[in-house]
Amino acid sequence: MTKYPIGIQNFQKLRESGFLYVDKTAFVYQLVSKEGYYFLSRPRRFGKSLFLSTLEAYYLGKKELFKGLALERLEKDWKVYPVLHLDLNAEQYTAPEGLLSILDRHLRQWERIYGKTEGDKTPADRFVALIQRAYEQTGQKVVILVDEYDKPLLQAIGNKELQDEYRAMLKSVYGVAKTMDGYLQMAFFTGVTKFSKVSVFSDLNNLEDLTLDYRYAEICGITEKEIRDNLDEEVGKMAEANHMTKEECYAKLKENYDGYHFNEESVGMYNPFSLINALSKQRFKDYWFETGTPTFLVETLKQNNYELENMTREEVTADLLGSLDSIDQNPLPLLYQSGYLTIKDYSPRFNSYVLGFPNGEVERGFTQFLFRYYAPIRFQ
Repeated sequence: MTKYPIGIQNFQKLRESGFLYVDKTAFVYQLVSKEGYYFLSRPRRFGKSLFLSTLEAYYLGKKELFKGLALERLEKDWKVYPVLHLDLNAEQYTAPEGLLSILDRHLRQWERIYGKTEGDKTPADRFVALIQRAYEQTGQKVVILVDEYDKPLLQAIGNKELQDEYRAMLKSVYGVAKTMDGYLQMAFFTGVTKFSKVSVFSDLNNLEDLTLDYRYAEICGITEKEIRDNLDEEVGKMAEANHMTKEECYAKLKENYDGYHFNEESVGMYNPFSLINALSKQRFKDYWFETGTPTFLVETLKQNNYELENMTREEVTADLLGSLDSIDQNPLPLLYQSGYLTIKDYSPRFNSYVLGFPNGEVERGFTQFLFRYYAPIRFQ
């Protein structure tokens, strides 16, 4: 039986335990072929953490995990690098102490490996010293991986003072990547959203944003071709369980879970979390919404005066789509970046996009669960 990786975000565990894996390692090779700093925004539960874990396994030289995958054929010169992987996902950031605690936890873990310099007190100072020691001890440049870089900022939406405090703390830590450029092989940041003009990344002017880059549109999520190549038998079983033909099942899966576009020219991407759950349970349900509505989105809609009735008709520029600076006046960038809207059309003349719901699951969830937070009077 197919072992579905529901809730599994660790590449090593997934490969060693024989779980289903849709091969994304060709994208790993594209990125590791050159030194650089990268940023990727994708909706929650879209595979960002698994991709970072795949990068980590590559840089740690775990060649055996890539047996039979594209990277095994592409990579000829396997090396081992020191990897500093900062995961901000598993924490509640109701006060600055929460952020300081998780930063300290990771720093202490790395200091047990590479040692600690007396006198380094701030997280940024300790981070600088760690990178230098890791480089000197291994003879290899350091890899920095940051998962859900924006979670503290999103949990502080509506509290400007707290958000500014988080931004200052994160900016000093992430800015280390620029000051230590000569010691770094790669830095890769993921998150749901992108903060720009007042960004924690404002010091990293060489950060390459892959979010709307057509070359990386399929880096997370699953395409219909990947389903047919990897899961055709499983779709057949689901079709039989629901008294459908296989093509009818494909059509219903597409209607419910496909339709995400991360570039105007890209094919539609399926939400991997919903797709895998549907095939595992052989039922069509709104799995993504069952995991809960992000508090930051509810708070933004409550505070906003934007007419949501216009959201699937209004054109937005590429600059607006990639920025959260204006959410007080327009929630569309947040709705797009968090996966509730996607690109439906593009005007090259005006460099603008028309947005809409990606699929039936999201439209139902938004209508039933989110819209009432925005316009509660209508539901009384």
